[in-house]
Amino acid sequence: QVRLEESGGGLVQPGGSLRLSCLTTGLIAGVSPVDWYRQAPGQQRTFVASITTGDSTDYADAVKGRFTISRDNAKNTVYLQMNDLQPEDTGVYYCYSNEWNLGRWGRGTQVTVSA
Repeated sequence: QVRLEESGGGLVQPGGSLRLSCLTTGLIAGVSPVDWYRQAPGQQRTFVASITTGDSTDYADAVKGRFTISRDNAKNTVYLQMNDLQPEDTGVYYCYSNEWNLGRWGRGTQVTVSA
């Protein structure tokens, strides 16, 4: 059974940093692709970053150079390091896995960037 659990969200001032964690269960460590998405208030969920087999990564243009996705296979955890956060980064951040076409989402973690 695939399960995803996000943590690490919070309130941060513009220019600050946060590291989100996605604890995974039922995936193949180091192999299964995992994505991060976010949903701002009143908007659709949008892609943020992904990590795939061989630790290949991809990022949305809006976060390139500021966010870094990585994983610790021993901990079955995928991270999203977010630097230079801006108010437009505010939203609920979700982990997503489509391994075995299951389409699993975590419950999300709230990130608020405000002075």
